[in-house]
Amino acid sequence: MKRKDYTGIVPQQYTGTAIEVDANIELKNIEEARAFYNVAKNRLLQVNNWHHIAGIISAKFQLMDANGSEAGRHAARNDFLKIDIPGPGSKEGGGYDWVLVDMFNEVNDGEIESIGFRVRPCNNPFGTKNEIAHFYSDEATSNFIVIRERTNVIAWVVDNNLKPNDHAESLVDKLRDTAVGMGAITLFSKMQWQGLVNGIVKP
Repeated sequence: MKRKDYTGIVPQQYTGTAIEVDANIELKNIEEARAFYNVAKNRLLQVNNWHHIAGIISAKFQLMDANGSEAGRHAARNDFLKIDIPGPGSKEGGGYDWVLVDMFNEVNDGEIESIGFRVRPCNNPFGTKNEIAHFYSDEATSNFIVIRERTNVIAWVVDNNLKPNDHAESLVDKLRDTAVGMGAITLFSKMQWQGLVNGIVKP
């Protein structure tokens, strides 16, 4: 791991593939760094804007609350993200991939500020089957973090334990999850997350 996880949300890598990307900006002084950290933090938590931040090579993300309503606020623990990736969507997911925000933490000790949240593939919470509606298995996590270390502000994404979802009931979903999962591991996810972290720390 290139960066220090002050939030404690990133799990150990123990299976499959991992992806790690980051971007940073050095500010002139502590005051400017604190102000820009708040800008970066807001960009991180406004999940519905990620498509615009990350650029054209990106899925579209929609924050959903526990009642199934679209939410325009910051992401929080126990929210769901409805993901529209380029190409065919999950049949079980209603044409989308789904993840749950299962961990959220923020720390501030003066010299260091950091905020982050972790998502994990889940079933379609508003569907009828208890089946993972994502091209990755539920062992996989994506971890989204912003850090301020004195005058340096960092955006960081870590995907751990990436394995295609091979438990889908639908044959179409099985073929999709294997094909999309393997492709995303090597190309799409890394390009998308690099675009996101670059956009989060863009002046």
